[in-house]
Amino acid sequence: MQYSNRTEGNHTAVTYFILLGLTREPKLQTPLFVIFLMIYLITLTGNLGLMALIKTSARLHTPMYFFLCNLSVVDLCYSSIFAPKLLLGFLVEKETISYPACFLQHFFFLMFVTTEVFLLAVMAYDRYVAICNPLLYTVSMPKGVCVQLVVASYMGGILNSLIQTCCLLLLPFCGPNTINHYFCDTNPLLKLSCSNNHLNELLLVILNGSISMSVLFLIIASYVYILFSILRIRSAEGRRKAFSTCASHLLTVTLFYVPAGLSHMQSASKYSLEMEKVTAVLYTLMVPMLNPLIYSLRNKDVKDALRKATANNLFESCLLTKPVPMS
Repeated sequence: MQYSNRTEGNHTAVTYFILLGLTREPKLQTPLFVIFLMIYLITLTGNLGLMALIKTSARLHTPMYFFLCNLSVVDLCYSSIFAPKLLLGFLVEKETISYPACFLQHFFFLMFVTTEVFLLAVMAYDRYVAICNPLLYTVSMPKGVCVQLVVASYMGGILNSLIQTCCLLLLPFCGPNTINHYFCDTNPLLKLSCSNNHLNELLLVILNGSISMSVLFLIIASYVYILFSILRIRSAEGRRKAFSTCASHLLTVTLFYVPAGLSHMQSASKYSLEMEKVTAVLYTLMVPMLNPLIYSLRNKDVKDALRKATANNLFESCLLTKPVPMS
């Protein structure tokens, strides 16, 4: 196979990669294209709709929904990094991606995934303050603090992604250039390097492991305090409402954390490609689709705001409808 038309030293340098996608089975290409197109369209509609609802409903102008809006932005962005390329792979015989585009995709993928991890920790802290210190909630979580927490989440995502992507760029890629995946993930790229990548593997485990475990510890600690606070609430209605506000976030954490953790805390030497493909589909495509549904179907404030917005739109459309003159 012709890998490149460029040479570096004694190596032929790769200038593009071939993405094999989810499967090369011809009979599955059309059904999978339809399924993942529907998933992506639902993701776009759900996240854009939730962002618009939070923006336009004064009732949802609280720290919790500010963080949820940013979670929708992140979900929308990183699902859009993969979905178009994945869908294209079902339609063409050989899907290629240039060397710069591959590493650009890797950078944004890792940036948004890490940002989501930090945002989930911020949302857990928000629930801790709201339930454990309700009287101090507005003082502890003013708009300025909320903005700072979101910016810090993005900065953490950018820093982690920048370190790992730059370390990957230092590795030589001299063939083969076939990635048995639907996007440029870290472990498949490490496998294609033609030099010793032990330090990169170690960095991958240390960075992703330390970020994942520290955030997980913060989330667990927050919910331990939340649980004790809920158990001290005397009224059943109060306990039910407190549990309800936390259930959506806990479900989101579980759905995202389990597959992403399984994928990015394993070294390349112990890397299971088939498991990676399954887990990657879950946290890159399924979770961004499910998050708006989880927060819409399980959250009374969101459902009430949606009903009100729908009712207002219907009322306005009735007012704008011109009566048909009687003949």
